[in-house]
Amino acid sequence: MSASPRSLKQALLAAVAVSAIAFGCLSGSAHAQTAPKSTAPKPKDKLLVEANELVYHREQDKVSAIGNAQLYYQGRTLEADRVIYNRKTKRVFAQGNARMTDSTGTKYYGDQFELTDDFKNGFIDSLRSESPDKQRFSAARGERINGETAVFERGTYTACEPCKDDPSKPPLWQVRAARITHKTDEQTIYYEQATLEFWGMPVAYMPIFTSADPTVTRKSGFLAPHIVVKKSLGYGVAVPYFWAIAPNMDLTITPTFLSKQGILGQADFRHRLDNGIYTIRAAGIFQQDRSQFLTAPLGAGNERFRGSAETTGLFYLNEKWKWGWDIAASTDRFFFSNYRVRTESLANSYQKESISTLFLNGQGERSWFDLRGYYFRPLTTADWQLQQATVHPLLDYDRRFSNPFIGGEIQVNLNFASISRDAAFYRPLKGVNDTPSYIFPAYSLYETCKIFTTKNCVLQGIGGNYSRASAALSWRRTFIDPLGQTWTPFASLRGDMAFVHLNNSAYNSATFGNIHQRNFIGDPTDFSARFMPTVGMEYRYPFIARYGSTTHQFEPIAQLVVRPNETKVGKLPNEDSHSLVFDDTVLFSTNKFSGYDRVEGGVRVNYGMQYTVTSDGGAYANVLFGQSYHAAGRNSFAKTDMMNTGLDSGLETRVSDYVGRVTIAPNSMFSFTARGRFDEKTFAAKRIEAGANLNLGPVQLGTVYARLAAQPSLGHPLRREGWLNTARVQLPSNWYMSGAILFDMDRYLTDRYLHEKDPVTYPKYNNTPFRVASTSLSVGYKDECTDFSFSWTRSNSDLLTGVKQTGSLFLFRLELKNLGQTQYRSTTGLFDAAMAGAR
Repeated sequence: MSASPRSLKQALLAAVAVSAIAFGCLSGSAHAQTAPKSTAPKPKDKLLVEANELVYHREQDKVSAIGNAQLYYQGRTLEADRVIYNRKTKRVFAQGNARMTDSTGTKYYGDQFELTDDFKNGFIDSLRSESPDKQRFSAARGERINGETAVFERGTYTACEPCKDDPSKPPLWQVRAARITHKTDEQTIYYEQATLEFWGMPVAYMPIFTSADPTVTRKSGFLAPHIVVKKSLGYGVAVPYFWAIAPNMDLTITPTFLSKQGILGQADFRHRLDNGIYTIRAAGIFQQDRSQFLTAPLGAGNERFRGSAETTGLFYLNEKWKWGWDIAASTDRFFFSNYRVRTESLANSYQKESISTLFLNGQGERSWFDLRGYYFRPLTTADWQLQQATVHPLLDYDRRFSNPFIGGEIQVNLNFASISRDAAFYRPLKGVNDTPSYIFPAYSLYETCKIFTTKNCVLQGIGGNYSRASAALSWRRTFIDPLGQTWTPFASLRGDMAFVHLNNSAYNSATFGNIHQRNFIGDPTDFSARFMPTVGMEYRYPFIARYGSTTHQFEPIAQLVVRPNETKVGKLPNEDSHSLVFDDTVLFSTNKFSGYDRVEGGVRVNYGMQYTVTSDGGAYANVLFGQSYHAAGRNSFAKTDMMNTGLDSGLETRVSDYVGRVTIAPNSMFSFTARGRFDEKTFAAKRIEAGANLNLGPVQLGTVYARLAAQPSLGHPLRREGWLNTARVQLPSNWYMSGAILFDMDRYLTDRYLHEKDPVTYPKYNNTPFRVASTSLSVGYKDECTDFSFSWTRSNSDLLTGVKQTGSLFLFRLELKNLGQTQYRSTTGLFDAAMAGAR
C-alpha cells in the first residue's frame, strides 16, 4: 500500500504512520512537494522528517522518504535523495547525494549510507568527511561505531583545501593509511601502515602513529621529534613527551640522544593558577666527549656535568598590580649555546647575556610604579662576570595630577637605584695621541686600559656600591592667547641623595685596578646631595593656511630654561646616563641626559621651526629644524664625568650643532624619514639616519642608513657607517621570499687604521666601503594547512669580538596542521664556535 500526501488530512496521516510505525518516535512530519521547509525548532530527542514524499511498503515493512529527504535526530542530520527505513532490521539506507552532519558539525559524504536507526552505527561507501576546522578524511569504505568512532578503510587524511581548478588532483600533502581510526571520545586519531605524501608522492612511511584531533588544545602524548646536527654534539634526535597533568598544569619532558655527548635531559613544567602562572625549566647532561669543548675559562670542556635551571612567574594582585620573576642559572656560561637550550632570559642573540629579574608593577589611570632587581650573567668570554652590576633594586614612580589652584598639570617623579659591582669596568680611548692606550687581558675579547687616565680611558662602571634616590616635582600649563600663540610656563624642583663606597681593596692588579677609580671620580664622600630648581617658558605660534586640497602649518618654536649650574659633575658615578644622542627628539627636552645620574644645568634657549603639510588624499610631510644655545652658567655637556658623557655630542659648545628631521609619506605605500645633526659652523654632517619603506602589496622593501662622525672623546676615533636593506616578495601560490643584506661601510677605515699602526701584523686591507657584514635569505610557503620555511644567514668576520672567520646558519622548519611541526638547524664557523666555548 502507498500513500501520497494529496491533502492536509492525508499528509497528517502519513506523518503519524511514518513516525509511529516506522521510526517508533513521538512525532514526525511530511510535506507536499511545493510546501516550504519547516522553520520551527527541531526537537533534539525526537525524530523529525522532511521530504517531498513519504511511502510506506507494507509487504517489505519499509518506509521511504523520497525527494530532498532530511531527518533530524539528537543533533544529527541525515540528508539524501532517498532515505529508506527497514523496520525489520532497524537499518536506515540513504542513497543519492547522501550527507550526514553530526553534533560536532562534521559532515560525512558518501554514495550510500547504511546506518542504525539512531544514526550512531553503520557503513558508508566512498566516504568523504570534513570537520568544521577543515580536517578532511576520505576512504573507499567507512564505518561509524557507537557514534564516537569512525574507521576509514584504505583512507587518507589532509587539512588542505582541494584544488579549485581540479579537485581530483592530490592535495599538497596527505597521509594515506591502510586504516585510520578516529575516536572522538579519546580525541585521538590512529594511523596504521601510513605514508606521508606530498603532491601525491610518498616521502615517509610510518607503521603506526597517532595524532590529536582538532578539538584537542592539550593532550598527553609524544610531540614531533626534531633532529640535531652539530660538530661538537654529533648527530641526535630529540623526542618530546607532553604530559597534561591537569587542565591547568602540564609537563614536557624532552630527552635528546646525542651521538657524541650522550643524553641531554630537559623538563618544562607549567602551572596556571587563578591569578597567574609560573614555569620551571631544567636541563642537564653528563658529557661523554669533553674534548669537543674548550677548557676553562674559554669553555666548559673540563666539566663532567653541565646544566641549567630557570623559572618564570607572573601574578596579578588586582586589576592594577602585578608581580613576577624571570630567573635563570647555569653551571657555566656556555651551556645554553653549546647545547642549544632555549632560555627566556636571553637579552640578545649577539653579545649574549642572561638577565634575571624580580619585579612588582602597578599602573593607574595617571600613575605608574615599577620596582625590580636585576642580575646579569654574560654567556660568552667577551665579558667578565666580576664587572657585571647587580641591581638591588631599581624603583620608578610617576604620578600626574590636575592642579586645582592655578590649573595645568603637576607631576611627581621618584627614582631609586642601588647597584654593586666587584671590579671596575674600564674602556680605552683608542687612537688618542697615536699611542696604544689599551691591552688585551687574558681570556677577554674586550680590551681594557693600559694607562688609567681620563685622556686615555673612561670608566664605564665603578667597582663598589652606589645608591641614589631622586625626587622631582614639576608643573606646567598651556595658555592660548587671542592671536593663537601658545605659551607654556613650567617649573620643577629636583633633589638627589647618593651613597658611594668604592671597592679599592680588591682586584688591584695591573690589568683591572679598582684603585685607579679615583682618577675618574675623585675621592667621593660616602654621602652626597644636590638640588636642581628649574623654571622656563615654551612658545609656539602656528600659522595655518588652506591651499587647494592641502593644509599647510608653519610653526616657530622657542623654549627658555633657567637653572643654576649642575653640581657634583665628575664627583658622582654615572651609571645610567651613558647614552646622549642630540637630535630632533630631545631638542625641546628640559633635561637632555638619558638617565638620573646626570642633570642638565645652566641657562639654555632651544629654538626651531616646524612645517607640516597634509592633503585631503592622505599625503603627509613634516620638516623640523632647530638649534640649542647655552646662554649662561656652566655648560653641563662640556663638563666631563667618568664616561665623558656630553663631549662630542654637539651640545658641548655655546652654540650647539643644528638638528633636523624630514618625514614624507605621499601615500599609504611609501614613507621616508631622515634625521641628522650638522656642525654649527661648517654644516658638516655629524650624524645621519635615514630610512624608507615601500609597500606595493606583494612586494615590500625597506632600507635604513646611518652615519656617525668620529667621537674620540667617547672612544670612537673613526667614523661609523652602515646600511641595511630588506625585501619581502609574496610569490604566487602562497610562496614568499625575503632577504636582507647589511653593509659595514666603515670597516675599511678600521682596517686601514690597524695597517698604519702595525703594518707587519696587518700587511694589507680591503679598501672598499661596501663590506658585507651579514646576509640572509628565506624562502617559505604558507597556506591553510602548511607552514614551511627555509632560511640561511651568513655573518662575516667580526673585529669587535676578535673572531676572524665567517659562519652560516641554516634553519628548516615544517608545520603540518593538526599533525605537528619539525625543524632542522645547522651552523658553521662563526655561528658554531664563536663565543660559544666549542672547538
